[in-house]
Amino acid sequence: MTVTQDLSFITLITNASIIVQIVMAMLLCVSLMSWNYIFRKRFAINKARKQTESFEREFWSGGSLQELYKSLESRRAKSGALERIFGAGMSEFHKSRASGQSADNAAMLDGARRAMRAAYQREMDALDSHLSFLASVGSVSPYVGLFGTVWGIMNAFRGLANVQQATLAAVAPGIAEALIATAIGLFAAIPALVAYNSCTHDIDRLSIRFESFVEEFSNILQRQGR
Repeated sequence: MTVTQDLSFITLITNASIIVQIVMAMLLCVSLMSWNYIFRKRFAINKARKQTESFEREFWSGGSLQELYKSLESRRAKSGALERIFGAGMSEFHKSRASGQSADNAAMLDGARRAMRAAYQREMDALDSHLSFLASVGSVSPYVGLFGTVWGIMNAFRGLANVQQATLAAVAPGIAEALIATAIGLFAAIPALVAYNSCTHDIDRLSIRFESFVEEFSNILQRQGR
């Protein structure tokens, strides 16, 4: 067998020790899971951004809030995050009026604001889901890969005890097998960490837009309740 065949990627993996192979398999599984979450999270954030922009244009177009609320009720299943926050505030505002609290504008406004804050927290929890997994993959995977590398190098040098003359050719395959674990660890960690930072930034920007809307809509309800 030639040196090129000995050091081929597949051969190095199959010839690695069982511990190193387990480490590689774990890292590959984690990498596949992280890529699944990355694509799902990017799709969810992009969808939330488009729905937010669309609703903001509709909200600030100058139309009737009652008509907007009715149209939201008719398409609740397809509504976006900001629409659900708006719907929670309007629903609570109407309930307060119907229950006879119309004389107490502060109570109506406080109830609507609490309903919107609760809806806001639900939307943020949904957007933040699985981000902790990406953060964990980004921070832990290199160390898991390093563990596999250290274990493989230990085995490679222990194997030299049975060799009368240690040469680079004798130790190179074992070291190469071990270094693959680190490479796979980095392959899993780097995309997860980049995606985590990117998604966190985009979610923070959406959070600011949601919070600003809650405050602005609260001011509108306060004027209407007078």
